[in-house]
Amino acid sequence: MEQMSLFDRPQNEPLAARLRPKRLEDFVGQTHLLGKGKVLRRLIEGDNISSMIFWGPPGVGKTTLAHIIANRTQASFIEFSAVTSGIKEIRDVMQKAEENRRYGERTIVFVDEIHRFNKAQQDAFLPFVEKGSIVLIGATTENPSFEVNGALLSRCKVFVLQGLTTEDLTGLLSRALREPRGFGNQKVEMEDGVLEGIAVFSNGDARMALSTLEMVILNGEIIEDRVLVTHGTLEQCTSKKSLLYDKKGEEHYNIISALHKSMRNSDPDAAVYWLARMLEAGEEPLYVARRVVRFASEDVGLADSRALEIAVAAYQACHFLGMPECSVHLSHAVVYMAMAPKSNALEAAYNKAKEDALNTIAEPVPLVIRNAPTALMKELDYGKGYQYAHDTKDKLTNMQCLPDALAGTEYYIPTEEGDEAKVKERLCEIKDWKEKHQNKLSK
Repeated sequence: MEQMSLFDRPQNEPLAARLRPKRLEDFVGQTHLLGKGKVLRRLIEGDNISSMIFWGPPGVGKTTLAHIIANRTQASFIEFSAVTSGIKEIRDVMQKAEENRRYGERTIVFVDEIHRFNKAQQDAFLPFVEKGSIVLIGATTENPSFEVNGALLSRCKVFVLQGLTTEDLTGLLSRALREPRGFGNQKVEMEDGVLEGIAVFSNGDARMALSTLEMVILNGEIIEDRVLVTHGTLEQCTSKKSLLYDKKGEEHYNIISALHKSMRNSDPDAAVYWLARMLEAGEEPLYVARRVVRFASEDVGLADSRALEIAVAAYQACHFLGMPECSVHLSHAVVYMAMAPKSNALEAAYNKAKEDALNTIAEPVPLVIRNAPTALMKELDYGKGYQYAHDTKDKLTNMQCLPDALAGTEYYIPTEEGDEAKVKERLCEIKDWKEKHQNKLSK
């Protein structure tokens, strides 16, 4: 039997196109918007669509959702590409939509990659959206707050679509193997864990997941009348080693722990290695960036306050660029964290304060630091005796700000690491000043 006979199809469309759902019931993911009783589902089912923008990463169903709306609505549906459409084409369609409105017919205009339209192109939609000539549905991978005209954005409801979960993608891939539109008419065997590996590799992108599935099946081993897809096939097609791992499994937590402890141990080589292990296994870079932001205050803190700035900047770079470009920004951040002086004084301070806060939850706020916006509150001595530090020579007062039960308790105990040594010196000066002036008051 010839190899291509295993893959004869009535159409030559890519798998992702063949499996594009046409009904809301077949749509995968976005349960926070499309689950039973959720707002977007109610709008679609009730045919109460207003202008909206779908914001989310690639392959999460923005265009598919627009097509589903088109299939359910009684309106005309026109699809624009921001890459190929100019102002003339927009105005021609808008005039047609205005004519339809006069005859009582709605027009839905879907604009893919709306962030690629310049201001003049976006402005061309505005009067027709305002008059209700069209219902505009835009799709974008970029933050619409920065990329969409403010006047147009204020007239659209923004719905944030999220990357699909590993479970969502695994279910979608399983369906592709079963359905005749996919590979249901062929005998395909997958080694255990291959579908999960594809799902992890695809990083929330359904289109990438289906394309990868198609690729591994086309390159699978043909044994008589069936196709066998192994981990080796997946590795060959994705250029990924078998270190693909379950993002919710034990190895995921082991490796993020290894990264954290390598930075804490001031080992930049180990930190970069564990970073690479995660990113090359398909880990979401924003997850890693969030952990680095946490580390910056938990393990570096005031010993080097620049650490937090660099961690947040790395997170923003990951958001702007994604993989593979953002790998260098994360490397920048983890090496900086590894080389920075270390202090866990902030973590220790909060944990101690948290324990006291839970045990003294009913302790009243001292009257002296309560706000007194009304006459009654002033009569009850709210704010009486408050000392405004800026009015004093030393910009310090001896006013008690803790509840009476905790007066004198120390939570933040600075170390002498890095810049925190200066913080410790300053804190000692403040405490000496307060003790001296308290003694004067008590005499």
